[in-house]
This record gives sequence, C-alpha cells and structure tokens, in this order.
Amino acid sequence: MRKRLLSVLFYFIMFFCFILQCTLFKRLSFGGISPNLLLITTTSLGFMRGEKQGLLAGFVSGLFVDIFFGDVIGLYAMLYMYIGYLNGKFSRIFYPEDIKLPLALITLSDLSYGMVCYIVLFLLRGRLNFPYFFFHIILPETVYTIVMSIILYPILLTIYKRLNIDEDRSETDFV
Repeated sequence: MRKRLLSVLFYFIMFFCFILQCTLFKRLSFGGISPNLLLITTTSLGFMRGEKQGLLAGFVSGLFVDIFFGDVIGLYAMLYMYIGYLNGKFSRIFYPEDIKLPLALITLSDLSYGMVCYIVLFLLRGRLNFPYFFFHIILPETVYTIVMSIILYPILLTIYKRLNIDEDRSETDFV
C-alpha cells in the first residue's frame, strides 16, 4: 500500500513539475530557454527507485510532453522512457548523501535529450547548423536544468527518504 502511495505521490510531483515548467518557468526563461523539470524528476525517480519506476516515470513525463506539445505522440514518451530506464540502472549505487552522481546523470540525460531532439527534429529535416543549436539551445538548457536540479533534487530526496523510512518501518512491523 505504501509503495503505491509513494508512486502516486511521485506522479503527482511530476504533474506539478509539468505545470510549473509550462507556466512559471516559461515566464522565467532566459532567451527562450527554460529548465526541463520533467527530466529532473524522471532522472531522480529512476535513480532513486530503479529501472521499472524510471521507465514508468519517463513514459508518463514523455506522454505529458507529447500530448501538450508534441507533433507526434510517442517520440518524447520513448525518449523519456529510455532516460528513466538508463538512470534506473544506477540505483544500485544510490547514496542519498552524494549529490555529484545525480547531477552528473541529470547533465548527461539533458545533453542526450538535446542531441536526440536535434537529430530527430532538425537534422533529419536538413538543418545542419549543429554548432548554433548546441551553443544556443542545448548547452544553455543544460546549465539552467543543472541549476534547477540543485534546488529540486534535495526536495525530491527528502520526500523519498521520508516515505522510504515509513515504508521500511511498516515492513519491519509486518515481519
């Protein structure tokens, strides 16, 4: 029961981050660049909870983006699913005290996300100006996402620790 409550809470947080990303952070954008909060939550959830939860979180996050902003349903869902799943591979070396590995994973995930979006949405359409796209879109978004992950990741980690302690306590009470 608590695992489902934890999952529902994280999906509510993802929906809340989607709303923030679409409203508040569109107003706080610098040069048209805003942070990717859904990528932060997908990466964090995969890193904290494992491959399966990362995959599901990525699918839900990508579906949000596909439904509201995508031209084709499924592109962002697949991309976020891969990101969540691959970050879930690192859950075996999850140490709550360490923030360097999650920041590195969020950075690599955002760079990968930007590169795949460039390849699928621009390169295949004949727009070959990669240095411009990299230095004016991918890199600033990555930096802005890293700055926001320094703020958002400890909040997600605190929620995870709080609910995970309650979950561990209920499992020991059962045994």
